[in-house]
Parts: sequence; structure tokens; C-alpha cells
Amino acid sequence: MTINPATWPLWLTQFLWSIATLAVAYILGRVINRVVAPRLVRLARKTQSEWDDVIIEELKRRVPWWSMLVGAWLALDYWPALGANTSWLEFAHKLLFALGGVSVTMMLIGMASRLLALYGTSVSPGMPVTGLTKNLLNIFIGVMGGLVVLHGLGIEITPMLTALGVGGLAVALALQEPLGNLFAGFFLSMAGHIRIGDFVRLEDGLDGYVTDFSWRSARIRQLGNNIVIVPNLKLSQATVLNFHLPEQDLAVIVGVGVDYDCDLAHVERVTIEVGREVMKEVEGGVPDFEPLVRYREFADSSINFNVVLRGKEYKDQFLVTHEFIKRLHARYAQEGITIPFPQSTLSTRGPLPVSQVADTGRA
Repeated sequence: MTINPATWPLWLTQFLWSIATLAVAYILGRVINRVVAPRLVRLARKTQSEWDDVIIEELKRRVPWWSMLVGAWLALDYWPALGANTSWLEFAHKLLFALGGVSVTMMLIGMASRLLALYGTSVSPGMPVTGLTKNLLNIFIGVMGGLVVLHGLGIEITPMLTALGVGGLAVALALQEPLGNLFAGFFLSMAGHIRIGDFVRLEDGLDGYVTDFSWRSARIRQLGNNIVIVPNLKLSQATVLNFHLPEQDLAVIVGVGVDYDCDLAHVERVTIEVGREVMKEVEGGVPDFEPLVRYREFADSSINFNVVLRGKEYKDQFLVTHEFIKRLHARYAQEGITIPFPQSTLSTRGPLPVSQVADTGRA
């Protein structure tokens, strides 16, 4: 039995051509994804920059989907010969255009988020990498992509923008507090006075590491690993001590007291030697920092002074202080340097008057 394609119904011929076009487009997309894309990835990895890796990886993820969209677009060209009513073809073309526009927008959002994470803090002025800045960037790209898609579909966007402008005023009045937190968080992120990873202390005593900014609040992780949520507006109005600005390392001051009979020059020399040892050997110490000794007062039972050390960041001061006190106590014991117990000595001049002695005896 001979099959003659010329005798087939027109719809069957166009259907088969459409299936063949989709199959070729699918195979072509898989070939590009399996053969061409890996070579581009290897080439990108040989470069020092990372932006090309990001772009190629994002494109690689979407090539199969885009090839199917192109195949479907080409396959639609076979069908107008079926009749004069082609409104469904117009709808199908618009649908494919919308799907392609959404896919490109999602790709741009993925690229922008990853590039922001890579280069945000290195550009001048620095762009902070927070959840808020990522979300704002994603929303901006999404809105722009949506407007392009609507324009491509033949939908007039000018009236929509006008309506959004008028409606936005009403929304702003109704949502003053959420919008206040949103803009406060944005300006906190952009100003750079409080950054992700900084250790901060608020005027009410709350302290911890800043982990993220969202549209409403900042997340602060305390040293006890608890998370504190602070509204952005409140944080922007508070007096904040940032322990990571202008530099991340900080002075570690340890108070010490020695007996009045000690040789203070010897005490100073021994103390500095222990401080140098701690700076070089203890994790969190600044190896090239030269410890300082500053005598400050004649106390009741000791001569007190401060030892100035330095830690790489806020949390390191606790281990540096701990190790310094242990090692200094052991070294003082070896050197015969006494750390006295707190005591008070009452000194009088000459014997007490007879009247006071009599009064004391009667008491």
C-alpha cells in the first residue's frame, strides 16, 4: 500500500509540519545546551572576572525553553491557510510573546541578583547587598519587563501609569508606616553607616550583628544567637554605635593592679611581653599590634593600670581578655609580682588622747 502525502487532508499536513518544527527546535536547543554551552562555561571560567560566568549560566538554563518558543512561533505560520478566521493565531502569537518576555525578565532578575551579590560592595559608591536592595532591584526589573510585555501586546500603558500615579498617592497616605519603614530601610542600606555583618549597639543597650534588611525591619543577631527584629524607621532614628566603623578591629582594655612594693618598670616589661605573646598566638588578636601599659591610679591596696590590647573584631575581645588574664597571672607568679587582695589600712599618728582611751574602754 502506497501512502501519498498529496492526498492527505490539509490540516494533517500542517499538523505534521508543526510537530516536526517543534521536534527540530527541541533537538537544536538540547544540542546547544549540551555541546555549545559547556564550552562557553569552560571559557568563562578561565577569565578572572565572574560576570561572564553568571550570564552564561543564566542563558544555559533557558536555552531549551526559548528554543521551544521559537519552534512554536514558526509552527504557527503553517496554520493561516486553514481559513480566514485567524484570531486564534493572533492570540497564540501574543501568548508566545508574553511567555518569552516573562522568561527574559526572569533571566534579567536572576542576573541582576547574582551580579549585585558579586559586585555590589565593590562599586563606587558601594551598593549594599541586602534582602531589601535585592527585592527592590527585582521589583524594578519585573515592572519594566511587565510594561514592555504589555506594550508588545498592544495594551496602552500610558493610562495605567497615570492611574498608578494617582492611586499611589492614596496608597501612600494609607500606608504611611509600612512605606516609612521601606524608605528608611532603603536609605539605611544605601548610606553605608550600618552594613550587613556590622556589630552595632543601640542607645537602649541592644547589640548584635546586622544580618539583613527587609522592607519592614532589620535583623540583628545577638552573641547568644538570638535574632532581634528592629523596625527600619526606629533604627534610622536611633543613636547607633557601630563597632566596625571606621575599622573592624578594636581596642581591648584590661584593668590590672599590683602591690605597692613591686618594681613598676619590671611590671610594665613583663606585662608587655605577655601581651605580645597573646597578640601573636591567640586567635582574634592583631599580631602586629604593640601592647600598651598605662598606670592610672594609687588605689587603696594596689597601683592600678590599664593594658591596651587589640582584637580583630568585637567578639574576639572576650577570648583575648580570657587568655591574657590566664597567662599574666601565671607569669606574675613566676616573676614574684603580687596582685594584692583588696584591703584598707587605718593609719594614726601618735597615741590616742586619754579621754578617747577611757571612752573606748567604757564602750
